Amino acid sequence: MQCAQQIQAQLRTHNAEQEKAEQIHIRIGIHLGDIVQRDGDVFGDGVNIASRLQGLAEPDTVCISDMVYRDVVKKLDLGAVVSMGKPKLKNITERFAVYALLSESPQGFRQQLHVRRFRLKQWRRTLQIAVVVLLAGVGGLVHHFYRPTEGPSLPDKPSVVILPFLNLTGDPNQELLGDGIVEGVTTGLAKLPGLFIISRSSAFTYKGKEMKVRDVSRELGVRYVVEGSVQKAGSDRIRVTAQLIDATTDQHVWAENYDRPARDIFAVRDDITRKLVTHIAPRITKVEQALLERTYAGNLEAYNYFVRGSLFREQGGGKEKNAEGRQFCQKAVEIDPTYAHAYVCIGLTYWHAWIFGWTQDPQALEQVLSYGQKAVALDDSLSPAHELIGIHYVAKQEYERALPELQRAVELGPNWSSPHAALGMALNATGRAAEAIPLLEQAVRLNPRHPLWAASYLATLGNAYRLTGQYDKAIETLKKAMSMHPLGGGTMSLIATYSEAEHDDEAKALAEQVLQKNPQFSLAALQKRFFFLYKDPAEFERVLAALRKAELR
Repeated sequence: MQCAQQIQAQLRTHNAEQEKAEQIHIRIGIHLGDIVQRDGDVFGDGVNIASRLQGLAEPDTVCISDMVYRDVVKKLDLGAVVSMGKPKLKNITERFAVYALLSESPQGFRQQLHVRRFRLKQWRRTLQIAVVVLLAGVGGLVHHFYRPTEGPSLPDKPSVVILPFLNLTGDPNQELLGDGIVEGVTTGLAKLPGLFIISRSSAFTYKGKEMKVRDVSRELGVRYVVEGSVQKAGSDRIRVTAQLIDATTDQHVWAENYDRPARDIFAVRDDITRKLVTHIAPRITKVEQALLERTYAGNLEAYNYFVRGSLFREQGGGKEKNAEGRQFCQKAVEIDPTYAHAYVCIGLTYWHAWIFGWTQDPQALEQVLSYGQKAVALDDSLSPAHELIGIHYVAKQEYERALPELQRAVELGPNWSSPHAALGMALNATGRAAEAIPLLEQAVRLNPRHPLWAASYLATLGNAYRLTGQYDKAIETLKKAMSMHPLGGGTMSLIATYSEAEHDDEAKALAEQVLQKNPQFSLAALQKRFFFLYKDPAEFERVLAALRKAELR
């Protein structure tokens, strides 16, 4: 306690002599409780409570628990003390009195007002909790009549997002520890048709952001949110925490701390997956259990290369990121030639290079098929492996061979957004846009936030609406795609939709933007690049006619 008081006193002296930008203001939380020391680190309930108290404190103040207050109040001069009541501390069951020690006794109206505001802030926290309790009591009555407008409604099955785990090590090179666990848990849960799992691509858009669990839940339309952290302790141990939160009630359903040798990372990942399933979907079939157990647990170095490569590829950072992703995944298969998912990652980099025009390699499309077949030979249950084979056949306009592969990919990956989108694209191409719409809507629902992939899915969905004559929906959807990826894949579809819906001014204005960005644009080049999007040449000619109407040539 004396140490905390002296630190704050010295900082006040320091700050009085410094410009505002050079001042140092800190918060201190103190609790008296049991701790455990291991490998030069400290953890336990005492540390957790002190951390929560520190979060309650204002800058330049010390926040103490009732236990500390009772122990020191008659022994030390605590100065100005403000009672903060018995606030609810996150993840702490017991509630107890908390006190704030101010830097000096309040003098005059302004300082007294500061203390009142300080107390009011805590009163508001208490009021917010009371309001939540009240709403929980009447929730059953209002649920039928009220739906939040900020995000989609909850699915009719347990719905989850696994957020990126915090890296507590402080070393950016250790990010892979947490990313690998999140990738593994998400992939495992995504196999289960009885769950709804948000894509890792969308989940990772929250990385490094301060977000409230309830806000994440509302934005994504999921009930459960999984948070966690990873810390490397010494050279050969890891500490992992994971917690499952029911965001509709702000209740912690499950939490676990792991302190294991680094070589047990796969065991930790699998245990987290099993515990999550136990708490949100306890009744799974034997077939689903078998799928859950088919996760990679081979070479850790190969796994790290795969995680790094897949993240580089998924970032959508252009030609260079795609190439780097391929190199990492190639290293993974060099270390472990049986690593099926790494072959898929390599195949997808060839697909992206071909579809986005990043390569002149005439064999790029054949590489897509080759790596897909290698992955299927190693693991026929791998959804994206069948997707690779399917999209190869779409690009070759062999739609009869493509559709069974893509349907199989959707069956094996009920929570994978990409196979849904690929099958939707194939159905659009074969004149079955009405069947494509629910698949594409599901793809967007599973991966709603990634600025490239979600925009791509929205563009394909908007085109499906156009093909079925739903022009208002098409325009709304394609505008959303362009808001995520300006002048991206949805641009031509939006111009065509405007033209077909007799919105000629809007069509010409958007076409002018295209020409300003790319003066070399030509319809001939467009048709040469995307010839496979329509099996019937008349459908492509319909699009070209709509684009010509907007004065594109």
